Parts: sequence; structure tokens; C-alpha cells
Amino acid sequence: MASMMQPQIILLKEGTDTSQGKAQILSNINAVTAVGDVVRTTLGPRGMDKLIHDDKGSVTISNDGATIMKLLDIVHPAAKILVDIAKSQDSEVGDGTTTVVLLAAEFLKEAKPFVEDGVHSQNLIRSYRTASTLAIEKVKELAVSIEGKSVEEKKGLLAKCAATTLSSKLIGGEKEFFATMVVDAVMAIGDDDRLNLIGIKKVPGGNMRDSFLVDGVAFKKTFSYAGFEQQPKKFDNPKILLLNIELELKSEKENAEIRLSDPSQYQSIVDAEWNIIYDKLDKCVESGAKVVLSRLAIGDLATQYFADRDIFCAGRVAEEDLNRVAAAAGGTVQTSVNNIIPEVLGTCEIFEEKQVGGERFNIFSGCPSGRTATIVLRGGADQFIEEAERSLHDAIMIVRRAVKNSTVVPGGGAIDMEISKYLRMHSRTIAGKSQLFINSYAKALEVIPRQLCDNAGFDATDVLNKLRQKHAMQSGEGASYGVDINTGGIADSFANFVWEPAVVKINAINAATEAACLILSVDETVKNPKSESAQGDAAAGAMGRGRGGGRGRGMRRR
Repeated sequence: MASMMQPQIILLKEGTDTSQGKAQILSNINAVTAVGDVVRTTLGPRGMDKLIHDDKGSVTISNDGATIMKLLDIVHPAAKILVDIAKSQDSEVGDGTTTVVLLAAEFLKEAKPFVEDGVHSQNLIRSYRTASTLAIEKVKELAVSIEGKSVEEKKGLLAKCAATTLSSKLIGGEKEFFATMVVDAVMAIGDDDRLNLIGIKKVPGGNMRDSFLVDGVAFKKTFSYAGFEQQPKKFDNPKILLLNIELELKSEKENAEIRLSDPSQYQSIVDAEWNIIYDKLDKCVESGAKVVLSRLAIGDLATQYFADRDIFCAGRVAEEDLNRVAAAAGGTVQTSVNNIIPEVLGTCEIFEEKQVGGERFNIFSGCPSGRTATIVLRGGADQFIEEAERSLHDAIMIVRRAVKNSTVVPGGGAIDMEISKYLRMHSRTIAGKSQLFINSYAKALEVIPRQLCDNAGFDATDVLNKLRQKHAMQSGEGASYGVDINTGGIADSFANFVWEPAVVKINAINAATEAACLILSVDETVKNPKSESAQGDAAAGAMGRGRGGGRGRGMRRR
């Protein structure tokens, strides 16, 4: 009898929260589905926006999946994986962040009944990975290349990709206007794909149509000293000098000591300071530069000096803007005014200072090296302009990707329906349980066209049945049919120019499958109480010390 009463073995610290097995997997699936439901309504051209305001009182209005996921304070450990895949999609491709979250949630939703019925999650994972590989191969097969077209044709095709991205954003009403602007900006930077070469400056006021693209650099007028009013505000083909030095009189460091034997020497020391600054200024003028920019301050003496000689100057220029001027104008930033050779000076066709709304902007256009562009965004509320900036970021990323990987697929849920049909057909050739799992993966892909219909207020069942019938045609002519947002029916997405780069879809399927497999493979969560109690002890100790310290000081005073 005694041998039967085994003592309980305690491995983990008291208070440790462990949950495992089937219940844990289901709990994780439910958490992910809940997060998917939050962003579900933001998908597509008729998607709704989310207004998120945090404890600091800042308000963000957005329908960009990555932004919403970042701002949601998700505490569930499994659901945080969705935040990571949304970020990875955003940094890798720039668009499709809502799609990737939605697909991951739907894959898990389809897996849930199997888990409840006792299917081992490793079987599901194996089938999902197989389905993902097949789906990606099919996307590559269906993709159409836009390589080998003339520059004008290619620009038109890229503008269509940008317009598809922008149609689901807040600025969708002006998508053609902004799509052309984005394509011109990406073409301006050429093969250099550093994103910071395209600047976006926000100026409240006016309407969206007042936004414009500068083929060069534009930045807000910097802090100005007395005398800047007399400087010329426009030059044709000026030489541009870029500096990283201060051009102002500096007071001596504290405790500076100079011993004089003769009072007349004092004047020579004062003059030395003036001579140094005038020497620097003379060298700037001798270089032949008509525009002098510096990352550090250009004081009132220097400003007046340059104004007298018809030279424009601006100090405290942001490092990012200075580097963009250097890239565009072909100059080099100097840390000394000695030995300024013509090669280090930049140039541009036109420099002018222009009023934009309530701000003044310094604009360098027609730069020889090209390689940079600036979009000046106008609009009403600050939140609106910020969302417009996020939308343009997505469009810029998409166009850059389309330039690099020049294959596109039809949008509007067409490619998802075609892969879904292909996987259903393929699953029938497989014996065993994995037939069911691949079939459920195929069904999950239909969430994209279904959600597009739901968000637009159409009858999703009716539209999906039409799409299934069209895609089932043996001739293959229905492969590019997707949801027609305008009529509530179906339409050829390629003919309607609803395109997206193939890389968006490939990355989304890859990331969503990885996330789903990762969550299915977790069967236990251990929550360690140590950190919480340690924090509590530290806080209590600090409070105790604070109170004790107060009494101690009081006693000493007595």
C-alpha cells in the first residue's frame, strides 16, 4: 500500500502556469483568429480604417496591416507571431500585410476541426508545407513578365501596380495621380534601391492634388539668422558647396586664460578670431559656390557676409537632406574650407526658395546625377497626411519590387482562386488523410476574395460560386478572373489592370504558412512567475527605502 502512494514530484516553481496538449493548441488558434478578425475588415479597396489612440493621447487612423499590428498592444505570446509576419512582409515587400495576417489566421481556422478530432499537428504541418510549395510553384507559373517593354510601356505597367496598391488606401480616390508620381520617383533613383533617397515631406493645408514631385531635393527652410532676407532666392545652374563645419564666432571655452604683458596685445587676439572666420568665409566665396549648405550653424555674421555677395546659405540642414543633395547634385560634404577643388562642388539646373502652404521650401531641381526625388504631400488633418505617407511607402516598395522582379499576377482574389482550384484538383490524386488537409488549405485561400466581397457589401457566396465556375473551365481562360469591386460581380483582373507583383503573393503564402505551422507545433506554454515576483519585490523594496529614508532625514534634522 505504501509503495502505491508515490510522493508528488514538483519540478517547477510554485505559481508557474503551464497549459499543454490539445487545449493549448486550440487556445493559440483562437487567439490568432481573434487578431485576424481585427484586421479582416481593412482588406481591399472598400476596406475600413481603424482609429487607434494610445495612452499618450496620439491618434492614428490607418488601414495598413503592419501599422495596425504594430500599434495593437498584443500580449498573447502566440498571437505576437502574427505581428512578426506582418512586419516581415512590410520590410520585405512593403504591401500585402493584411493579406498575410488573414491567410495565417484562416489556415489555422481550417486546421482547428482536425485538431479537435485528434489529428496530430505534425501531420497537418507536413501537408501545409507541401501545399505551400505547390502554391508558390503555381504562382510562378501563372506570373506574367513585364520585361523587354519600352520605357513608356513599362512606366504604364508599373503605374497600374501602384494604383492597385493605392486603391485600398485612404488616398484611393486619387490613385492615378499618386501612382504616376510614385513611378516617376522610383525611376528617378534608378538602380540604387536605398529607400531614403526618396524623401517624403508633409505640409498641412491645401488638398491632395496640390502634392507634387520634385525631381531632386526639397527640404523645409532651416533656422535663419539676420540677413537671410537680402539673399537671392533663385539661381540657374549654381555651384553648391556642402559643409559640415560651423561658420560663426564662438565664445572662448570657460576658464580660458591668456596672459598679456602689454594691453595693446589684446586687440591682436580679438582680431585673430575675426580673421579666422573671415578667412573661412573668403575661401567659401572664392570656391565660386552660389549655394552654401552646412549641417552645423551658419551664424548671422556669415549670413550677412554671404548676402552682400549674392550667395544663398542655409545652416543646420538635416544630415539626411544634406546626403540627398550630395547624391543628387554630385557634390561631396567637406569638413574643411581649405583646398576646395571644383570636383567637390555640386550643381543643379534650378535652385529656388518657394512658398508651400505655410512653409518655405528650398528646392533643388534638375540635378545631373538624378538618383533622388522628393514627394511634397499636402492635405487636411495631420492624421490624413501621415496615412497618405504610409500609403505612398507601400506603393513605392511595390514599384521597386516590380522593377527588380518584373513578374506580375492578377489581383482582386484571382490568383488565390486559381491556386485554390489547383490544390483541390491535386488533393484528389493523394491517398490518405493529407488529401483532407491540402483541401482545407485550398479552402483557406478563398478567404481573400470572400473578404473583398464582404468588405464591399456584396454577397460573398454568390460571387465565390461564379468565380469557382469560371476558374473550373478547362480552357484556362478564367484563370485571371477576380472580384469586380465596382459592380459586385466578377471580371478579368488582367484586363482591368488590377495587378500585383508575384513576389507579394509568394512572400505572403510563405510567411502565412510558416506562422501557421509554427503555432500548430507549439503544444505547451510555460509562464514563469519569477520575473513578476522579482519586479514586485523590487518595487516594494524601493517604496520601503523611500519611506525609511524620509524618516531618517527628519531625525537628523532634530
